[in-house]
Amino acid sequence: MNDESPTEILNATYRTLCKHGYADLTLQDIAAESEMSKASIHYYYESKNELFVVFLEFLYDRYTTLIDSTDSVCSREHLRSLLRMFLTDEEGRSEKEFRTAMLEMKAQAPYDDEIQTRLVEFDEYLFKRIREIISTGVDAGEFTESVAPERIAEILTTIITGSHTRQVAIDHSVDRLYETITTNVETQLLTSAVAEEAQ
Repeated sequence: MNDESPTEILNATYRTLCKHGYADLTLQDIAAESEMSKASIHYYYESKNELFVVFLEFLYDRYTTLIDSTDSVCSREHLRSLLRMFLTDEEGRSEKEFRTAMLEMKAQAPYDDEIQTRLVEFDEYLFKRIREIISTGVDAGEFTESVAPERIAEILTTIITGSHTRQVAIDHSVDRLYETITTNVETQLLTSAVAEEAQ
């Protein structure tokens, strides 16, 4: 078997999931999307469930890479960059497809402990990174010492997750949220000196 076959299967799973959803998706659908045989997919994955647990690892790698790509030496800009990525449609169709795939997986979480466990890791990674950005900003004097990094991280993680659900489920644009959330968060976070510089 070709070493590229597992990656091809996972990419085909991604495309098929966005087209058909999870409930009606079969290994045959994935085989058709990948131009591989169903038997070839079974060589790597014994069941649809096993494939999707690995698929979530595939999505997790992409998710964490996206989050880490927003890194910046300035905490304020780092937070803005992260919010821009999550709360705008700048990436277009590819980002909406990713959010669709994630929502399909989230819908299965209440019924599948393995899927739920994997999805917790997505949530925890986003929460941890936001908390680190806020804490670093406080230490650097960019953000006021009165803020609680965990509280802000919890709020922003919930807003980001909820906005993606609205976008996918009812085709609600996330663009308007970016400026609203950024303005409100910075009102709470920025020290008076940094706020004056930003104006």
